[in-house]
Amino acid sequence: MTDGDRTLTRRETLRAAVALGGSTGLAACLDLEGQPTEAGGTDRGTDRPAGTESEAELPSRQHAWNEFSRTDEHGNPVPARHHVLLLADYVGDGPVNDGDRTQAENAFRELEETYRWGSDGLLFTVGYSPAYFDRYDEPLSELVDLPQPAALAPFEDPSFDTPDLLVHLASDRASAVLEAKQALFGELETANGSEVTETIDGTVDLIDRRTGFIGAGLPAEHDDVDGVPDGAVPEDAPLFMGFKSGFRQNQATEDSVTIAEGPFTGGTTQHLSLLHTELEQWYNQDSREQRVAKMFSATHAAKNLVEGVGDNLGDSSLVAETGVADRVEDDAFEKGVVGHAQKLARTRDEGGDPRLLRRDFATVDDGQTGVHFLSLQEGITDFIRTRNAMNGDDVANVGGVGTKNNNGILQYVTTVRRGNYLLPPRSKRSFPRPS
Repeated sequence: MTDGDRTLTRRETLRAAVALGGSTGLAACLDLEGQPTEAGGTDRGTDRPAGTESEAELPSRQHAWNEFSRTDEHGNPVPARHHVLLLADYVGDGPVNDGDRTQAENAFRELEETYRWGSDGLLFTVGYSPAYFDRYDEPLSELVDLPQPAALAPFEDPSFDTPDLLVHLASDRASAVLEAKQALFGELETANGSEVTETIDGTVDLIDRRTGFIGAGLPAEHDDVDGVPDGAVPEDAPLFMGFKSGFRQNQATEDSVTIAEGPFTGGTTQHLSLLHTELEQWYNQDSREQRVAKMFSATHAAKNLVEGVGDNLGDSSLVAETGVADRVEDDAFEKGVVGHAQKLARTRDEGGDPRLLRRDFATVDDGQTGVHFLSLQEGITDFIRTRNAMNGDDVANVGGVGTKNNNGILQYVTTVRRGNYLLPPRSKRSFPRPS
């Protein structure tokens, strides 16, 4: 595949194929995944692992991904490389009928029988917005914290996503996320070598499709996108802003974000934002030391705690170990800068554990670099609390810190869209009733 006069690399072609979608994108992925890689051998997952026949082998929680994903040398879960988000509306008026509910569950179950549950096969969740539950006369259980999406800072003006449902597909294999989407919507006769017999076609209208990627080297493959300084993104960075995230010690556990009581026990809530990133400013305006200070803390920068993209940090960003969360106001006054991770650490629970489990990934969907920021938490209030801490209102105009300038990474991200969703347990994932 070429882009003008330039031949795309293998990884670029896979990412481009996911973004393209459809039969053309899928054909390109299947062809490329069967070819030798630049490093020799073949692509991870080209053994095309078979699906999961026994439901007893599947987790009761849709969001139980960590056990079924790779880990790095420090024990951090490694996210799947390719992602597709499908936003859809139910075709009927009012509550969903039982026939459509059964049809959806048969389709989701067939995906599990087609692909092994795991990042080398397919992981997926199905979430429902507050707008979906408005279809019912009965209110959503008061034990579920699921408000309508809202702007969460005075400088935000996002659009709000209110589809009935959101399907998140994730895999190390680009072909799997493309094929799974087409199988769900009845666009294929076979998927992963199995006959497609069950679909959600006719029960929902697809209103948007979004894509993304995460992993060492993938962002650097896309420095030809508008707004990316040539060669600025580190070659081994997993995200566009050049640093590793998802440290195990800085993530909530799957257990802690699980709803503990009520009709949706075993589920969780999901927030999804689309954030555009301003990389010209990030890389050209700031030095490496300033970027470390804004992403982590002034202490991290002064003590050279972060090497490269941060692999040396192990399983923690060291915000707790260095005590920088207690120095936010002091650093604003004395250093003229506060760090993003430093601010967020102030929202940990009484035991010192994080409240959010992040599963975000990079995107160039709009021809602009960004992040699909996806977080799981027991209730959306936990996300709002964390986002308020990111705003740093208490240190704005203290020392050299402004409302956005030198206030973590606020100056470099723009919130474009927001949406909130309930991820029911697997047993209720197909058009759930409110209680």
